[in-house]
Amino acid sequence: MNYNHRLQKAFLHAPTLPLSEDSKYILISDCHRGNGSSSDNFLKNQHLYFAALQHYYAQGFTYIELGDGDELWENRSMQQIIDVHSNVFWLLSKFYQKKRLYLLYGNHDIIKKSPKKAEQFFESYSCPSERKDLPLFPGITFYSGLILKDSEQQKDIYLTHGHQTDFLNSNLWQLSRFLVRYVWGPAERMGFHDPTSAAKNNKKKRRAEEKLTNWAQSKGHILITGHTHRPMIGTADAPYCNTGSCVHPRCITCIEVEHRCMTLVKWTMNTRADQTLYVAREVLADPICISEYTKTPSAS
Repeated sequence: MNYNHRLQKAFLHAPTLPLSEDSKYILISDCHRGNGSSSDNFLKNQHLYFAALQHYYAQGFTYIELGDGDELWENRSMQQIIDVHSNVFWLLSKFYQKKRLYLLYGNHDIIKKSPKKAEQFFESYSCPSERKDLPLFPGITFYSGLILKDSEQQKDIYLTHGHQTDFLNSNLWQLSRFLVRYVWGPAERMGFHDPTSAAKNNKKKRRAEEKLTNWAQSKGHILITGHTHRPMIGTADAPYCNTGSCVHPRCITCIEVEHRCMTLVKWTMNTRADQTLYVAREVLADPICISEYTKTPSAS
């Protein structure tokens, strides 16, 4: 099975959500929430992420996470991750209660595709402020793909993680997890980078992006993924976009879908004239409307 078939399979039974002028979606990927140790790459940006989520919750956005939300290759315990980042999961549970939360799985949290694991990990959590267990995501299903279906049949938006381009990260994910957990994880703490990671290897990153772009072109779809950690907005000729990640050195990036337009933004720390710090939302690329994606697919 090549990457085209793996991507097609990701959308085989994908649920659909309505895409209209009133739709408001926030697409975030690759949070890699960890256990609070020195290898927790999410830790340095958790305040940016929490501030962004507060904004999107208040503004009525539906939150869609495109995989690798939790770092379950380096870490064995999901409970530790939830305990360390309990404020984040509390806010995500509020999205879920409002039916405004959809979660996909990536390669680093692929075990979430198991209904038993989803129930075991996410049925409830221990709330420190109330000193009791509260519902987290009871009955949640994690998806491999999701489709934003345009009500006026302009263009649909296809969402998945993007690891399907890599045989090692998809078909041989258990081997990859072993290498990350016991080889590259310890090596990274000594200053070495994992050469098998698309996020840390520019050659693999470009190859993955080329494959994802080719798939989007051939199918005539707008495709949005994570996985490579490189944020981008596509064009009519290359309808592939990427949300980036939440583990950049000084920011998190995401894609807002509103009024049938996509906007690539970042959330970062900024300084006012009086030297006080604040969390700022910055637009990285001008909004591009779905109606601009008019290229006819070269193959079906």
